Amino acid sequence: MRGLVSNAHCVLFDFDGPVCQLFAVRSAESVAVRLRSLTEELAVSALLTAELRTSKDPHRVLREIARRRPEPAVLSRLEAALTAEEVSAAASARPTPYAGTLIAALAGRGRRVAIATNNSPLAAARYLERQRLAGYVAGRVYGRTADLDLLKPHPDSVLRALAGTGADPARSLMIGDSLADHAAATAAGVPFLGYALDDAGEHALRAAGAECVVRSLQWVLAALGHHDGHEDAPF
Repeated sequence: MRGLVSNAHCVLFDFDGPVCQLFAVRSAESVAVRLRSLTEELAVSALLTAELRTSKDPHRVLREIARRRPEPAVLSRLEAALTAEEVSAAASARPTPYAGTLIAALAGRGRRVAIATNNSPLAAARYLERQRLAGYVAGRVYGRTADLDLLKPHPDSVLRALAGTGADPARSLMIGDSLADHAAATAAGVPFLGYALDDAGEHALRAAGAECVVRSLQWVLAALGHHDGHEDAPF
């Protein structure tokens, strides 16, 4: 892992997971329920497959509905509802341990830091401002756009982050917690560092090809040579 970190002139973070737990108070599942309710209000509930009717992932609900090509006004209403939920959640999001320290340490060492996320960029920006991290990221937040076909695993947000930072993909690093993050980074030619909370998450990332997965960002701090890291980091 030291090689991954020392080689990276630019570090891209997924937002929900590596930076914070966005839905720490109101669950993601409840937001998925809200989106399904909205399809009822818009009289388009027929767009929901059997699987989507029980999904706990609001992004999956939105992405799969988008693939069925409803009227643009329907997608706009659904995306706006999700954005409102995410922006509201940003006020109570729980920081991921060591994330803020890591972001500050990277910026302090001259690394460019950016966010590449499927979440609303408004939510990410609000959270960074609340946690006094916005200065380290300097507006480099690349989130969901109106084109929902470009959500990760599509590399669009990663490519926009690279363009916005002027970074060489090979001298960058993506920190993410999902298979979609890994796929997007790989498609963009960016080395990947997985962040997992449990065995299942770690096994899934490794099975997808992630060679380096950590359970705590303290190991990344250690690789960076920061005093808040731990001496016996597993790398």
